[in-house]
Amino acid sequence: MKMRIALIALLTFAATPIWQASAAEDRTHRIALVIGNAKYPDAEAPLKEPINDVRDIAAELKRDGFEVDTGENLGGDGMRRALDKFYGKVKPGSVALVFFSGFGIQSARQSYMIPVDAQIWTEPDVRRDGFSLETVLNEINGRGAGVKIALLDASRRNPFERRFRSFSAGLAPVIAPSGTLVMYSAALSSVVSESGGDRGLFVSELLKEIRVPDLTAEQTLNRTRVSVTRASRSEQVPWISSSLAEDFAFNPGASSGTPAVVAAKPADPAPAATPRPDPVAVPQAVAAPPVAAPAPTPAPVVAPVPAPAVTAEAPRDENKILLALAEDPTVKSLNVKLTDNPEDAGALYRRGQVYASKGAYSAAIKDFDATIKLNPKDVEAYNNRCWARTVTGDLAAALKDCNEALRLRPNFVDALDSRGLVNLKNGQSKNAIADFDAALKINPQLTSSLYGRGLAKHRLGQTAEGDLDITNAKAMDPDIIKEFSGYGVR
Repeated sequence: MKMRIALIALLTFAATPIWQASAAEDRTHRIALVIGNAKYPDAEAPLKEPINDVRDIAAELKRDGFEVDTGENLGGDGMRRALDKFYGKVKPGSVALVFFSGFGIQSARQSYMIPVDAQIWTEPDVRRDGFSLETVLNEINGRGAGVKIALLDASRRNPFERRFRSFSAGLAPVIAPSGTLVMYSAALSSVVSESGGDRGLFVSELLKEIRVPDLTAEQTLNRTRVSVTRASRSEQVPWISSSLAEDFAFNPGASSGTPAVVAAKPADPAPAATPRPDPVAVPQAVAAPPVAAPAPTPAPVVAPVPAPAVTAEAPRDENKILLALAEDPTVKSLNVKLTDNPEDAGALYRRGQVYASKGAYSAAIKDFDATIKLNPKDVEAYNNRCWARTVTGDLAAALKDCNEALRLRPNFVDALDSRGLVNLKNGQSKNAIADFDAALKINPQLTSSLYGRGLAKHRLGQTAEGDLDITNAKAMDPDIIKEFSGYGVR
């Protein structure tokens, strides 16, 4: 659905030092290297998750201001060239992030990322052909990076270790320089199997949390750990190590010292968040076949006004919100970007997120309109606009947006969740249940779908089943009733 918001007190905004810091973060040099290795000749079959996962991660990091290099199915020479290029981009004070999905092996108490052409028959081969995470982090640190982040989705059973070990040893704790944040997709010395889908649980949950505004990177990863643990019923428990000496946020939001959004508890598996993609499952009633989303050719768009004017078109409350946001550091920064380049689709999309998260829906929809004109295949912009239109009651247009998002990406859990809300508000309870069912098959912890399904079942007279869904949703998120009331659904 989402940008899940408690639409209660939209409070006044006052710039404070912490949000001045957020504006400074927007100016920080951000670089990322994202590698997905799936086609290992030594494995029985290619891994299904890494390629889709790294593409989703790369797209999100670009939205968050990172300069991203992506590598897929890299051999040893390819990984070495990618890393050398990455090292060359590090500047003093840079935020430098490495994401790797594929096979990882620990040896001599270090964790190694394995290229697809590795020839590993003995443990020393791991150190010869693999790439040590500690070495990568030390190289980045030596070149002056201020914040170092490493995210490894590599705790998989692999075909190499059985040649020299009787068990899979997983990954080892990392001894990293100060200012480093490391996360593994599973606990130390443990491994997990693939989910069977084309995207992984770890990345799905990570993407959801990265899109939540106003969280520090540590909060983002801690919430991811909780979400993965709960979604897997504790079968997969990610590991985190942090020596960060400064706050860094993937997505510094537009709040001030007094937040206008009622934040979810850090341990909530379904936190208040912006719209986010989630993998797998077949959606209900999408007539057109799935279409790949290649890089689009930008279409011309009318240059937006850097900061939407406060006009009589918007409700009076929204005008107040826009007046407050006009002085917000994040919005100011985005407005500057859009003044320099009115066709900056990433800045338009992000400003739309900020406006919607604060209740300025008319302004948000205009930004999503412009984003879609620039990129007609931006599924997240369609989903965001669907959600904003649903909240404002433009249900026919919202349904078209959700259907288009699902046509472009049938395995988009948030569009299923959003369309479920559209159908619920539109009195189409059976269709709502079908959408919520599909979303819950992908993410059983999706509180909004669980609660929405409970309401839909009530409307169909399935009182006992509806009560069970509602009770479970309230146990997971005590604020879920207030949230749906804000959507105009009771």
